[in-house]
Amino acid sequence: MNIVKPKKLQKGDTIGIIAPCGVFSDPERLEKGIEFLESAGFKIKVSDKLFARERYMAGNNDVRAGEIEKFFADDDVDGIICARGGYGAIRLINQINYDIIRQNPKVFCGFSDVTALSIMFLKRAGLVTYSAPMINGDFGNDISDFTWENFKRAVMSDEPLFFDGKEINGGKAEGISFGGNLATLVSLCGVDFLPDEGFILFVEDLNEPVYKIDRMLTQLSNIENFTRNLKGVVLGEFSDLDDIDYFEELIAEFARCRKVPVLNGLKITHSHDKITVPIGVPARIEYGQFTLT
Repeated sequence: MNIVKPKKLQKGDTIGIIAPCGVFSDPERLEKGIEFLESAGFKIKVSDKLFARERYMAGNNDVRAGEIEKFFADDDVDGIICARGGYGAIRLINQINYDIIRQNPKVFCGFSDVTALSIMFLKRAGLVTYSAPMINGDFGNDISDFTWENFKRAVMSDEPLFFDGKEINGGKAEGISFGGNLATLVSLCGVDFLPDEGFILFVEDLNEPVYKIDRMLTQLSNIENFTRNLKGVVLGEFSDLDDIDYFEELIAEFARCRKVPVLNGLKITHSHDKITVPIGVPARIEYGQFTLT
């Protein structure tokens, strides 16, 4: 895979705000997010389709795919932050012109349902993206110092990222970083979305009972490329579990069966405090630490 890293953001750059997934209907959150980013030294360009709506999505497929392409093609935009997740990204993956993404690499940030776009941008355009805070729950919602500092480290600095975790299964692993929201990853089954090289999987989710997490991990494990190329696993938060003991048993079993190192306890999450993780960069697990360069 020919991987392209976008140039890092710096003060004075223009950040575009788009809504490629679920309905965004909170102008106060938008205004607060804009104020925060402007105070940090950025210029802001907002999609004029940001408040579009079709059922539970932020406009129809043509509108949302068109705004993605428009903002990537816009030479005045240096990076893109999604307004929110929700649902809708998977409807776009076979509609987007990936040549536009490939020819105009830039920082692209989001998590949750945005995972589908990040994964396909990597697969079909080779673009490194970021599992990163968004407007609705982060920049427009009293973003924490922890989240902001981790965001800056990832998208504004070339220094390696180091995150400490708890070893569930020890060992060393190297590969590209790959993942995001587990349920959204599994929704991509049926298209070619997995890397053709070794990868370290990072995943998080919320409001999912353990048996569904079991089913999702099993579904991924039934894919030949997954089992062949999986080199390690990094677990973020799985919020609001129905049974923590079952979850711990499941993860221990998964680690044994896959025979790869597994780390737990990283702040990859829907919660207020979150780390920003690039998708598609060289990564390793070693001595209980997840390192990305």
